[in-house]
Amino acid sequence: MIDRLFAYLDSIRARDPAPRSRWEILLYPGVWALFWHRVAHWLFEAELFFLARLVNHTSRFLTAIDIHPGAKIGRNFFIDHGFSVIGETAVIGDDVTIYQCVTLGGTNPTNGVGGKRHPTIGNSVIIGSGAQVIGPITVGDRARIGANAVVTDEVAEGATMVGFKARSTLVPVETYIREFMPYGTPCNEPCEPDPGRIAALEKQLTEMRTELDSLRSALPKAAAGAEDESLRSGTQD
Repeated sequence: MIDRLFAYLDSIRARDPAPRSRWEILLYPGVWALFWHRVAHWLFEAELFFLARLVNHTSRFLTAIDIHPGAKIGRNFFIDHGFSVIGETAVIGDDVTIYQCVTLGGTNPTNGVGGKRHPTIGNSVIIGSGAQVIGPITVGDRARIGANAVVTDEVAEGATMVGFKARSTLVPVETYIREFMPYGTPCNEPCEPDPGRIAALEKQLTEMRTELDSLRSALPKAAAGAEDESLRSGTQD
């Protein structure tokens, strides 16, 4: 038990440079939220739903993190800073990191209480602060969800999702194997998924501006010509 605890604390220390010791990590709200969730989930599986909710309510009050007792969470799960929400049918793999104000929410209540309404998160996924992952979708292994991204579609393995609505940028697998990416947001690599499309839009905008300038320059000449024609018509009358 102690060895497993130390291994868990060390996994957090590998992802967060702030703590100076394992004991400091024990004060993290995310660690306590996961502990209380393990208790609540055991009660939930035993169909002691009221007690499970009571533990969940206490945990939410103490940690500002709301994890439904029915959510299934793997090993070495780390919530940094807190203020996150995880829904009932969410499934989270191993070595997943999420930051503050993340929501793993549901969008299809017609599935019923027993239906799959929340996302399935693969192994080694990083979800940046403020991100919203909504609906019964799957986020592939080693994917990264950038800060404030809104994800409502399937996420491929090894993809980086940025923006609102989130767009996918594939990153070489070696990048994920080599290093941990804090907040799931790359700062030293391009995030734009389709630079060619942006270049085409910029070219089209330039052409439209050129055409507009041409029309503006031709307008005074056309107006002057119309005035001369009007004067000639008046003289003939």
